[in-house]
Amino acid sequence: MSKREKFSGRIGFILACIGSAIGLGNVWMFSWRLGQYGGSAFLIPYFLFLAILVPIGLMGEFAIGRKMKGGSFKAYNVILEKLPSGLRNTISAIPTLGVVGIFLFYAIVTGWIIRYFFAYVTGKMNEVANISDYFEGFIGTSDSIIWHGIALLIVVLIVSLGVSKGIEKINKIMMPLLFIILIGIMIRSLSLEGAMEGVKYLLIPKWDMLLKPMTWIMALGQAFFTVSLNGCAMVVYGSYLEEEVDVVNATKQIIIFDTIAALLSAFVIIPAAFAFGLDPQAGPTLLFITVPSIFSSMPGGTIFGILFFAGIIFAAVSSAINMLEVPVEVLKNNFNISRKKAAIGVTIIVFILGIPLDLNMNLFGMVADISSVYIAPLGAVIGAICIYWIYGTKNILPEINKGAAKKQGKIFELAAKYFFVPFSIIILILGILLGGIG
Repeated sequence: MSKREKFSGRIGFILACIGSAIGLGNVWMFSWRLGQYGGSAFLIPYFLFLAILVPIGLMGEFAIGRKMKGGSFKAYNVILEKLPSGLRNTISAIPTLGVVGIFLFYAIVTGWIIRYFFAYVTGKMNEVANISDYFEGFIGTSDSIIWHGIALLIVVLIVSLGVSKGIEKINKIMMPLLFIILIGIMIRSLSLEGAMEGVKYLLIPKWDMLLKPMTWIMALGQAFFTVSLNGCAMVVYGSYLEEEVDVVNATKQIIIFDTIAALLSAFVIIPAAFAFGLDPQAGPTLLFITVPSIFSSMPGGTIFGILFFAGIIFAAVSSAINMLEVPVEVLKNNFNISRKKAAIGVTIIVFILGIPLDLNMNLFGMVADISSVYIAPLGAVIGAICIYWIYGTKNILPEINKGAAKKQGKIFELAAKYFFVPFSIIILILGILLGGIG
């Protein structure tokens, strides 16, 4: 077997993880949740969960990947070695299946974003009279397929190049550019007449919302899933880590930059929505109807449309890269299939399986719900139990502390077993009962 690939250094690893974490949920979901669930009051439970829950999950996933020199399929197979092989393989495959399920519909949405980008570049968006009709006119139709294919082509080309030459190198370019673009558009958004009402909507605390359980539930789901905690994605990136990398410090930096990206997105979209009298709680359509409507009404809107959707492409593609890398790593390192063959094979399968979703939005929604509400959260629970209960905190802690300037100790062990694992189960249950919270 060939030598396992590695990130060239700490910066490349951190940027790749930031790229995985900063996805479309940061752009539209955080924005309207911040406004709907109490403004700056929402940040209290959100930051609380980010500070005490999320680091435990990330450090565990990074550490188990590095320790086992493999992704979640290999790691959980080793941890569950006492189980019959069939059951062991099935359980170990669930986190990977969850990520692949998300990748099925995520690649389609990435294609929609690329279509919008080219519409702005070519000037076609200037000819669109009704943006809602424009969006609804191609989703759920064969027009979506070609853009879906383009999105997958971009992702497979990057993943085929490998960890350091593909995944790491592209994230070193995309992530700095994404932050530059968001900051630039935020400045323009805040300068619009009426934008300060959106700032008030985001920042003036509605303290009574803290008394409502749904505020805490949504903050919990947002914090947990914003950094790709699914028992799988970060295990793969952790498996490419050098021994001396400080996992504890890297985790902090990933959380900080992911949060900054979410806040920047909120201050791009919501103030502009208020400035033009549009719905700040539009959900996913914020990206495809509300934001383009803002640009169509804004002087120089075409330029800002190009920049905005270029940034969103960076966010979407960087997350999709991680989603493809998950099954590619399984095939490459457990079944001795070359990286290029694995990447191309998985991409072809995902594209074929995704075509019915291109053509039927009801099916698209069903697959999205099954993957993101049931399978991926179940994968997170499997990961949490495997890492902190079966493998055990005493075994994983030395790997977490390897190379760390600030060592974790007994408090971390207790929090991992009796706080993080139960909360992972609670998140799964709440997601099922409420139809998704992440």
